[in-house]
Amino acid sequence: MIKVVIIDDEASCREILETFIKKFFPEIEIAGMADSVTSGYECIKKCSPDLVFLDINLKDGTGFNLVEKFSTVDFKIIFVTAYNEYAIKAIKFNAIDYLLKPLNVSEFKEGVERAVKEIGQNGETVEGLDNPMEELERDKKIVLKTAESIYLVSIKNIIRCESESSYTFFYLLNGSKIMISKTLREFEEILNRYNFMRVHQSHLINLSFVDRFDKKEGGTVVMVDDTKIPVSYRRRQKLMDYFETF
Repeated sequence: MIKVVIIDDEASCREILETFIKKFFPEIEIAGMADSVTSGYECIKKCSPDLVFLDINLKDGTGFNLVEKFSTVDFKIIFVTAYNEYAIKAIKFNAIDYLLKPLNVSEFKEGVERAVKEIGQNGETVEGLDNPMEELERDKKIVLKTAESIYLVSIKNIIRCESESSYTFFYLLNGSKIMISKTLREFEEILNRYNFMRVHQSHLINLSFVDRFDKKEGGTVVMVDDTKIPVSYRRRQKLMDYFETF
């Protein structure tokens, strides 16, 4: 049986999560609850949960502070918060999902089902696997927030990212394009471990979608969608080294 711990400083939120779990996932055991970083840390140590529902703003710190107290994180995390500005940071903590309050039932169920699937597959730690492609196979997602929407996008469906001033454009396998008001560097830090490479100041590409490399005129990567991406001189050798691995 999968064991869950709920950590939230609002009793009403803990109760809602408890109700949802019991209603939709009766096979999951609620092993404990807490309302702060200190009590949450002790609860996790005592209960050894498989999954933690974790609020970000707690009485004595943040959910991130709590996770950082563990040298080895051997549980999955679903962040539950009223604030959407922490979504990118949550991804860096390898969260399974990032749910906004008030909770949406369908989003809650999808997040828990994804967590149950990952726990059932390997039972490994939230810190991830040594091989980043194994993470991709588990359908790792990234949160992309625009002024109008919050997208949960499968990393394996991102063909490339392109920067323009302080904005980053995501080009997806289904042909859609999402504009995010963050720099490419911020996303590079997240995506580098998922087979992405910065080949130009303005371009971060998914190496899984490279069709070919044209050597003329300094070098150009042609992606599967026929987009031609320039390769800067100082980044060309790194790309050549990648091709040599095959």
